[in-house]
Amino acid sequence: MNRLDVVQLNSLLSSFYEASLDNACWADALEQLKALFSANYATLILKMPDTQDEDDLGLMVSVGDLEDSGKVVYFPYRYNLTPFVNQGPDKVFTVDDLMNEEEWRNSPYRIHWCACNDVYHVMAVDISTPDSGSLRFRITRPEGSPGFNEDDKELCRFLLPHIRRSLNIRNLLDRSQTLGSLYSKAISRLSIATVLIDESGQVLEENVFAKEILESGDGLKIVGGRLEASYPSDNRELRRLIKDAFAGKRSEGQQVLPEAMSVTRPSGEVSLGVVIEAIPSTTWAAGKGQPAAVVYIRDAVGKSQASNEVAKKLFGLTPAETALSIQLANGLSLEEAAEALNIRRNTARAHLRAIFSKTGVRRQTELVRIFLNSVAALGQGDQEP
Repeated sequence: MNRLDVVQLNSLLSSFYEASLDNACWADALEQLKALFSANYATLILKMPDTQDEDDLGLMVSVGDLEDSGKVVYFPYRYNLTPFVNQGPDKVFTVDDLMNEEEWRNSPYRIHWCACNDVYHVMAVDISTPDSGSLRFRITRPEGSPGFNEDDKELCRFLLPHIRRSLNIRNLLDRSQTLGSLYSKAISRLSIATVLIDESGQVLEENVFAKEILESGDGLKIVGGRLEASYPSDNRELRRLIKDAFAGKRSEGQQVLPEAMSVTRPSGEVSLGVVIEAIPSTTWAAGKGQPAAVVYIRDAVGKSQASNEVAKKLFGLTPAETALSIQLANGLSLEEAAEALNIRRNTARAHLRAIFSKTGVRRQTELVRIFLNSVAALGQGDQEP
């Protein structure tokens, strides 16, 4: 096996772990692998082309003489022509392991795909991962260079577990980030404002609904990077709740219920509802800048984010009936809703009778309740309020 000195090995392994945290760093990792194997291309195929895709586009990152070198992009991959399919997982192989030189020279894949990219010698491995199937690693040399030998294959086998761990970490992080994004969108679509704070009370992050509330300064605001209430009495209670949430977080093995309060608004509007809940964390993460609690804020007078299209499908309403239902869910009376929609009161009453018939309710308050408790808001597009 080609020996790596400590500096080389440290640089290469560091690039793998950086790539596990940031896809953009795969460029450096693959460049180092390309240099290590004296190759002209190093490629990681992340996703094979869909069988329905006429363009045979696979998701990959490749370095070499390419326009998008080092970028994670969709790139043509003639998987139906390549002789490297159906190989065993984690088996490092070369062209010589699959066919003789004459067969390779006459291979349509080499003639139509490899030759035009100055690719002749190929070393490959299909890397197995726990949850993402196989990811394909390919490294190539031009015809004028020596072929890959047993030392090259042994070195690739040595590095294979590190590449696999890096890919697995990336997959786990992607899944966690995707789920976190979905949950965050769901909360936003339900018109719930969220603010993340650390143990010092500093605001770390807020969603779009929280930004709107805090920028208005009507009840809650940010002062010196910290969340504060407009009135001193509310502010003292807010500070106490945050302190109690942190104290409960430190109580090992005890279930602590979230703290709640109402915050008076100078505008005279209905008070804001606030719930503060500590975020469970491992003992490994500590100090400033770590999310320690989430503050949920609900504006009772905020407008419903229900999607017109989803509401129509859920309740079988016409567009006009859906529009009226949403106005009623936003707290308007039938007369106010008719005025907002620029329709006559008699027309609004006719729509309301039809809505009652289709939804099976008899009172306007029941209609508002089923509308607000439905999943209609979750079908809303990602739009700021």
